[in-house]
Amino acid sequence: MKFSFYTEDPLNAAADLLGFGIFEGQLSELKSFSQLDLALDGLLTSLVAEEDFQGKEDQSLLLHTHGRVKPTRLLLLGLGKREDFDLPNLRQYAARLVDAANDRGCKVLAAMLPPLDRSAWERAAEYFTEGAILGTYRFDRYQAEDRRRKLKVESVRLVLGAAPEDAEKGPSPVCLARAEVVAQAVCSARDLVNEPPGVMTPRALGEFARELALKQGLECKILGPKECEKHGMRLLLAVSQGSVEEPRFIHLTYRPKGKDKPKRRIALVGKGVTFDSGGLSLKPSPGMLDMKTDMAGAAAVLATLGALPSLGLKSEVHGIVAATENMISGSAYKLGDVVTGMGGKSVEIVNTDAEGRLTLADALAYAVKLSPDEIIDLATLTGACMVALGPYSAGVMGNDTAMVERFLGSARRVGEEAWQLPLPSRLKEQLKSPIADLKNAGERWGGALTAGLFLKEFVGTLPWVHVDIAGPSNAEKAWGHVRQGGTGYGVSTLIDYLQSRDGS
Repeated sequence: MKFSFYTEDPLNAAADLLGFGIFEGQLSELKSFSQLDLALDGLLTSLVAEEDFQGKEDQSLLLHTHGRVKPTRLLLLGLGKREDFDLPNLRQYAARLVDAANDRGCKVLAAMLPPLDRSAWERAAEYFTEGAILGTYRFDRYQAEDRRRKLKVESVRLVLGAAPEDAEKGPSPVCLARAEVVAQAVCSARDLVNEPPGVMTPRALGEFARELALKQGLECKILGPKECEKHGMRLLLAVSQGSVEEPRFIHLTYRPKGKDKPKRRIALVGKGVTFDSGGLSLKPSPGMLDMKTDMAGAAAVLATLGALPSLGLKSEVHGIVAATENMISGSAYKLGDVVTGMGGKSVEIVNTDAEGRLTLADALAYAVKLSPDEIIDLATLTGACMVALGPYSAGVMGNDTAMVERFLGSARRVGEEAWQLPLPSRLKEQLKSPIADLKNAGERWGGALTAGLFLKEFVGTLPWVHVDIAGPSNAEKAWGHVRQGGTGYGVSTLIDYLQSRDGS
């Protein structure tokens, strides 16, 4: 799809379908609606009354214009109450509109942005563009050709509804290109998560990272088992030793162009367990079914790194992933084992299904040696976080209040749900071991928090944020611009966070 702005009279927009987003109870306030109704001899008002269209969320109304105006069809979509609507909701509006146009074989779609302040136009255009792309995403490469959904919409014209003299005050087309970069990065993360675990192995994830680096001009370092051993990454190697698939430690680096010193150095760490059986603490089959998604943190980090060259970020960013499977076999690590990782702390293994924090411990210790200004890790770490916050919100913890607030601010701006959780020092008692520095799991209560406290042991005093994305990384069913399966959660927030740090 190609995206562009249209600032002239929407009645003159040559389009197969013209879409309107209508706030509940505000239909009569739209000047463009009145103009269309007049051109259609009052038919629009009559139809709205007959169908009791009020602009409630998920209401829709379709009308053929029969040549009385340039657009062939009009589609009204309810957006719900204005006070409940945030700019990121435009993604859902866009996805609904493009779906409706595609189902009717439309090639050219014109879309009225809801009545918003001009100061919000650029952000609104970005969210709409992202939603249009994300809503058309399908992971169908393993389906027969006749089952694959064909994209018929070729171009989307965003109608700002501005008078001609206001055209120059509208948003720059650059924002549309930026939105496409972000949306494609989210789709890339979705693809990685949705691949079957027999395809997206640690080695395959490493190859993806290598190809991404070549394509985007990133620096790339991939470590195999021997190199991991030299670095002392024995926690990662312990998790991997039950699998015939070798682990891979991935380090991508983005450096801004030019001679100016980077504004700051930021390390992004993603959990990369490409399949988690639970090891000897074996999961039941229903709990194992979607464990190909246990590398969603890694997918978000790699996709974010891939987007940075196109966005011209001014900070130096490192993307770090310890990729492995957690499998069961005669060589698998055992409960009661004591393993010392790269950070120098010994860990007693009391649960082999608490493996993600072990791989992250080595990845965080590696990140610390890079002397970054900040570290952010994303991980599908605990079911306990889903119990606490449900399937849509990430749990955010950290050792730096200002950094946590900045991350939450980015999440709010892009519409990814996140909630701060504490790291209570009293719960550290649960991680004490009689024979090692730490246990790798605590008690049932506060499981997401003790996991965060475990990770905190490996970052020292560096500003650090931990994001548990166990819930929002995967969608059991489609909604709005989100498709069933991997959601790409975290990519938009990370990009916004990095860009906002450029301006601070």
